[in-house]
Amino acid sequence: MADIRTIVVNRSAYADNDAEADLLREYLFDHKTYLVNVMSSPGAGKTTTLIKLINSLKDQFKIGVMEADIDSDVDAISVAKETGVKSIQIHTSGMCHLDAGMTKSGLDAIGSNDLDLVFLENVGNLVCPAEFDTGAVLNMVILSVPEGDDKPLKYPLVFSKCDLVLINKIDTLEYFNFNFDACTDMIKFRNPNSTIIKISALKGENIEQVKTYLIDKMTEWRNK
Repeated sequence: MADIRTIVVNRSAYADNDAEADLLREYLFDHKTYLVNVMSSPGAGKTTTLIKLINSLKDQFKIGVMEADIDSDVDAISVAKETGVKSIQIHTSGMCHLDAGMTKSGLDAIGSNDLDLVFLENVGNLVCPAEFDTGAVLNMVILSVPEGDDKPLKYPLVFSKCDLVLINKIDTLEYFNFNFDACTDMIKFRNPNSTIIKISALKGENIEQVKTYLIDKMTEWRNK
């Protein structure tokens, strides 16, 4: 009978990235640069939300945006044109996520040392981006009304890791059967500490509330 040995591997496959992400957060704190990782499905309104949010914040902070996409620089051009802030494109060459190393390369390219606030618009996907710690200080997830209220049930990981959930496109509520209470319950079940804000990025509704939330979080972080 063959001699078979069982080897138990306890080290996470994400361990190296997690360690790199922790180092990146230390770097960001030392330079007082607040990094927000923005995740959502394609078409949920990431870019539109960021444009409205940045325009409400840019008079108070030096802001940069890193746009991650499998290809094209459409979003980076849109953000730069509509806000006037520094914007770069990160091509992932087919990868459906960013990791901490890729994020650090983007920060080096955009010159984050001179910025107070950087938004990372992750690849449009509710699965892969949630699996990799980017080193961000805060994770923000955008869920749009047309997607349905059951997404926190179908994609639990991203909602368990989010600090802030924006439920976008509330101006379309009359056309969709979206249950806010059910959705909120599912999000809170995954992450009781998450904050949920209903918005219409297109109409600018409740963007000021999101702005206040971010400023409070930045101030709290800088005063640690």
